[in-house]
Amino acid sequence: MDAAQQEATARARELQRNWYGEPLGALFRKLIDDLGLNQARLAGVLGLSAPMLSQLMSGQRAKIGNPAVVQRVQLLQDLAGQVADGSVSAAEATDRMEEIKKSQGGSVLSNTTTTTSSSGAPTVKRVVREIQSLLRSVAAAGDIIDAADTLAATHPELAEFLRVYGAGRTSDAVAHYQSHQN
Repeated sequence: MDAAQQEATARARELQRNWYGEPLGALFRKLIDDLGLNQARLAGVLGLSAPMLSQLMSGQRAKIGNPAVVQRVQLLQDLAGQVADGSVSAAEATDRMEEIKKSQGGSVLSNTTTTTSSSGAPTVKRVVREIQSLLRSVAAAGDIIDAADTLAATHPELAEFLRVYGAGRTSDAVAHYQSHQN
């Protein structure tokens, strides 16, 4: 790989970090490991071609163009967390992956079994990701930062919100969300 390709890949991974909280290669590898998948199966569940998944993982492409695929990624991340904490069995996870695969974006999001905790309340991470997804579907991270800079002098709290949710990492947004709960 020449210097220009390396620079383009690094730029794509940084954009992925801004948009999705981490480079997609790392995110997809975690899903593969946590859910016992291979790349072909992950591509199938997400509704991506295997070459597209590979390009996203390697940084040859930066952005997932289909919002339904982004939502499926988020649903799989939630599912992986539920498998890890023992609230969902491996057999249940397989069934849920089939539901996620069939979803057109919004349909599974209303399913409380995939978007809520055992108490029935939406998980903090789910709420944060929904906010991030909405902001990032409206504008790129750089534009959100520019808007935040414009608002900073007169509306610092709103500027912080835009920076944290629109261009920050999911973990930082979760901490911000939790710090603002009563």
